[in-house]
Amino acid sequence: MTTDELFADFLNSSLAEFKKYKKYGDVAMAQVSDEQLNVSPAPNSNSIAVIVKHLHGNMISRWQHLFDADGESQNRDRDAEFETEDLSRAVILELWESGWACLFAALENLKPSDFGRSVLIRGESHSVIAVVQRQLAHYPGHVGQILYLAKMFQGEKFVSLSIPKGQSAAFNAAMLERNKVI
Repeated sequence: MTTDELFADFLNSSLAEFKKYKKYGDVAMAQVSDEQLNVSPAPNSNSIAVIVKHLHGNMISRWQHLFDADGESQNRDRDAEFETEDLSRAVILELWESGWACLFAALENLKPSDFGRSVLIRGESHSVIAVVQRQLAHYPGHVGQILYLAKMFQGEKFVSLSIPKGQSAAFNAAMLERNKVI
């Protein structure tokens, strides 16, 4: 593979992972009530709304001006992202969608020539690969928190986003059959 092909493969696989985690969040949030979106289950814990506000703030700050500004934007008020507010589902979903749209637009507009460029975050220089990897480690953790909260709120009514309990063997057998080389 050429360097350009490797970069394209890296971007495509990274985009696919980000899109998978966005979908997990979409499905989890769709399973909870409007009220549950704003519930913090314990002191000093975050509601789904707060997690979404934080993800939005991070995504806009990191991706909106990827090469033209420090990724920790001076306009960002990170501490305010963690303040509890009673937000409507519409506002929460607007923040969710606009954050992800910013990330996807930035990644989809990268070119192989950007591979060697530097990105600043809090004055520290990072490679494009390091920035993508950093966020691939960060965002799924928060989506996992959203999933956990949704599952906690819904209990037995929660529709699993992966292989349901007790169905691993059947799932693995079906996958092996489907991917069998003849």
